[in-house]
Amino acid sequence: MGSAALLASCQLPLLATGKKFKISLAEWSLHRALFAKEIDHLDFPRVARSFDLDAVEYVSTFFKDRITDSSYLAEMRTRADAEGVQSLLIMCDGYGHLGNPDAKARRTAVENHFPLLDAARSLGCHSIRVNAASSGSFEEQQKLAADGLAQLAEAGAKKNLQVIVENHGGLSSNGAWLAGVMEAVGMENCGTLPDFGNFQLEKDVWYDRYQGVAELMPFAKAVSAKTHDFDANGWEVHTDYSKMMRIVLNAGYHGYVGIEYEGKVHPEMDGIRLTRDLLRHYQ
Repeated sequence: MGSAALLASCQLPLLATGKKFKISLAEWSLHRALFAKEIDHLDFPRVARSFDLDAVEYVSTFFKDRITDSSYLAEMRTRADAEGVQSLLIMCDGYGHLGNPDAKARRTAVENHFPLLDAARSLGCHSIRVNAASSGSFEEQQKLAADGLAQLAEAGAKKNLQVIVENHGGLSSNGAWLAGVMEAVGMENCGTLPDFGNFQLEKDVWYDRYQGVAELMPFAKAVSAKTHDFDANGWEVHTDYSKMMRIVLNAGYHGYVGIEYEGKVHPEMDGIRLTRDLLRHYQ
């Protein structure tokens, strides 16, 4: 079935803009330029606007030393507002395992994320994106991750924020496992951020990406459009975007779909542009 036929089969209501979903830019798309200091983190909203995008998803790595700096956060918000860009979420990495088998260490990991909640609130975000790392059996890890996430989601609820989990390696890249964690948490402000590409369970072992996204979409508060390589016609070669976007749209989702380019063949700016243009086929 062609792209047009797939979209026609969705029969979803349009947004006020006449489009089925909106497009944002994930900061990780620029990680090479940011690490190389070719782009300053504070200029991220300006870069997003240069692609005619009106929303951004920050990565904590690029301002980890300023997470509690109120002046810096205020400047981030000022820069975004000046560009007419909405701050959606902060992707948080390196703050401990929310599913740590040790209850004290698990609680420490939960509390390590509290400054991220405060930063997200200062920036006007709706969520922080966290990881659900744990250890033990399939069922044990579900129980432990659900406990840590529930604790963090309770703190987030007090600040009117969501805590969302990405499929991001280990059992979190098993769609059924992560969906089970969401069911165990059972909180409205705890959900998922399905990523189209992060389904590697271990070396050379992959979970089916289409099945995984389908399992995670009922809990989705955001979506990550991962891209790596494109053919001469601008189609992503690793993911069938017609099939994937049909899954997203058929789930009734029409929030932001975030561009997350991770390829190495195309320069980052070109990869972002190619991903944006690909997504626009499905709007």
